[in-house]
Amino acid sequence: MLVLLPPSEGKTAPASGDAVDLTTLTSPELTEHRERVLDALARVSARPDALDVLHVGASLGDEVRRNVTLREHPSTAAAHVYTGVLYAAAGLASAHDDAASTGAAGRLRARLDDVRVVSALWGVVTPSDRIPAYRLSMGVDLPGVGPLAKSWREPLAKTLDARAEGDVVVDCRSATYAAAWKPPASATHVPVTVLREHAGRRTVVSHHAKHTRGVLVGHLLRREGTPPTTADDLLAAARELVGTTVDRRRIVAAELVAGRRAGTASLELVVVDGP
Repeated sequence: MLVLLPPSEGKTAPASGDAVDLTTLTSPELTEHRERVLDALARVSARPDALDVLHVGASLGDEVRRNVTLREHPSTAAAHVYTGVLYAAAGLASAHDDAASTGAAGRLRARLDDVRVVSALWGVVTPSDRIPAYRLSMGVDLPGVGPLAKSWREPLAKTLDARAEGDVVVDCRSATYAAAWKPPASATHVPVTVLREHAGRRTVVSHHAKHTRGVLVGHLLRREGTPPTTADDLLAAARELVGTTVDRRRIVAAELVAGRRAGTASLELVVVDGP
């Protein structure tokens, strides 16, 4: 199992800790490109037009200014830096902390190692990689680097293709981050979508989709038994959530839907409004 997550837009800056050490991050073969993007981000963030280039509003000015000196800021586990809806629902921070304890910690550590956050700045990181908070989206055309999704495709293919081969890729990324890496044909690629059922109709949801995907990820991390290695295994694990109420919505179905490309499928989780 390889679980792919987008980073959260909002990030919690650690108050203390050592500065980031790029050589210690997962997939050290990405270090050279990480250096290039980090340096370009620092330069751009110091420019008068930084907010426009990075596509952020004036309220995020402090976060953009922090990009200038990211190498000096405290870092901590990515599970504590990414704090959006999906991450809260997955309980990723608590899972990271529990992995350091006794009991089922060994299994939990192994499951966390199956998770990759696709990042505009770092390429990919695991929940345990220590990073500072930053402000950069994969949709940015970064001066000195170019469109970030395009710039990451070759480096990510070199590190993720081999990891995904013969395994199931549980893809919870948004389209912006999915553009940075496409799983190879040798992997079983299963994007996760969430539908709301109302009055007999099913429609795609956005905010609640993040929460429901997070619930699925948390379940995959903590459930007993071996992790899924096929689409059918993933479907069986997802169906264990049917009947669960999340964010005042109840999961009523989990289905595999054939994709456009032969041999591909998406996992659809269907929710209804709860009491």
